[in-house]
Amino acid sequence: MLQRDRLIRTQVQQFADASLFAMSFWLAYCLRAMPFFSESLGLDTIQPEAFAEVVWLYFALVPAAPLVLESQGFYNRPVISRRPVIFWPLLKSCFIVTIGLVLLVFLFKKSEFAPRGVMVLFGIISFILVWLKEEAVAIAMRSRLAKAQYHRRVILAGTPAETAKLHREINAHTGEGIEVVAEYSLSGAPVQELIDLLHTHSVSGVFVTARHAQLERVEAVLRLCEVEGVEAWLVADFFATQIARASFDEMFGHPLLVFRTTPETSWQVIAKMLLDFFGALALVVVTSPLLLATALLVKLTSPGPVLFRQQRSGVNGAPFEILKFRTMDTNAEQLQHELAAMNEMSGPVFKVTNDPRITRFGKWLRKWSLDELPQLFNVLRGEMSLVGPRPLPVNEVRRFSDLAHRRRLSVKPGLTCLWQVKGRNQISDFKEWVRLDLEYIDNWSFWLDLQILLLTPAAVIRGTGAK
Repeated sequence: MLQRDRLIRTQVQQFADASLFAMSFWLAYCLRAMPFFSESLGLDTIQPEAFAEVVWLYFALVPAAPLVLESQGFYNRPVISRRPVIFWPLLKSCFIVTIGLVLLVFLFKKSEFAPRGVMVLFGIISFILVWLKEEAVAIAMRSRLAKAQYHRRVILAGTPAETAKLHREINAHTGEGIEVVAEYSLSGAPVQELIDLLHTHSVSGVFVTARHAQLERVEAVLRLCEVEGVEAWLVADFFATQIARASFDEMFGHPLLVFRTTPETSWQVIAKMLLDFFGALALVVVTSPLLLATALLVKLTSPGPVLFRQQRSGVNGAPFEILKFRTMDTNAEQLQHELAAMNEMSGPVFKVTNDPRITRFGKWLRKWSLDELPQLFNVLRGEMSLVGPRPLPVNEVRRFSDLAHRRRLSVKPGLTCLWQVKGRNQISDFKEWVRLDLEYIDNWSFWLDLQILLLTPAAVIRGTGAK
């Protein structure tokens, strides 16, 4: 299925699923309020106005439900899929959304209006309704009407080797509704042959694979499809990229083939931006007494400024001023060259376990990573994210010996990252550090960010704080 078709299908699915989750929440209250249900389980009947007290949860439930489903890969599958492919992502998503609602109710102290029975019913009903919707969609897509509407008959045009490879890939995705009816060789076959194939098979489109074919032959096929009014889909894999993913876009009327290694703009990216801002704002408010107390203790325990400011490399290498509670003597940066022989990290990064420049209170701050708290203001200013590769000093980035290491600069740096929750300071090889950063970038999802955020406190509590 073409990306634009998949996008429209996904948006329709998300709207339907959000509606079903909203309906499930209301049905859970209706069922729980029925006298026979309460009496059969020996429960107190809830009051009719209970639902009105928690209706504001819809503002979180409606946008969150599709995002959770997407994070579990629920929409990244063919329209007609095997039941296990649907079952597990849906089950996990319903569980996560239910737990999220329970936490919101607890946080806003509305537990008396949302009994546990309501939440359990909501999780069960939402699973059943979305499951029934998927079954109905599968039945509808197998109907004659759906096949006439969505079934695509295509011709593959290219060299024999290229068309054979593409044919195998299409056959491996039988649920996408694409049928190959003929193949046309760009290596010398007359154009009249393609004309005859178009007229004989009544095709929806022509796949053109042109990596090794002559461009003038490709142009001839495109012009013919243009005249015939048949869609032409050019498989634009002229360049053998290893990591970058290609996407199509447009600027000032010029068609663009975009190669990117970072996540493209999506609802998950927007959710990450919202999480960064509101998460950092909430943490600043909650930790404000701790921030003030720490600032006072830094000032009282050693001479010098409260905050340490340093130029770090941000997204795409753009420098920004990072904020940290000062944990070293004021002349620490001038003394670094004298400690070069003690460096425990390979590569351009400088790390020392028992750094003599660290103050007594600073060592305690580093152990529990409290010196990093002022970076919440960097997040609020848009210079950092809550999750991302840790920002390195500008002078260390300039010493990168491998250009591939700079790809860790392709996303915003973060307060916490994958290597911190996986290895923290047991990692002494800079290449391993970079490998974990690139693993995070290549596999990024909003759900991965949430996992890292949830694992970070445990990594800090274990006592393996920053060096």
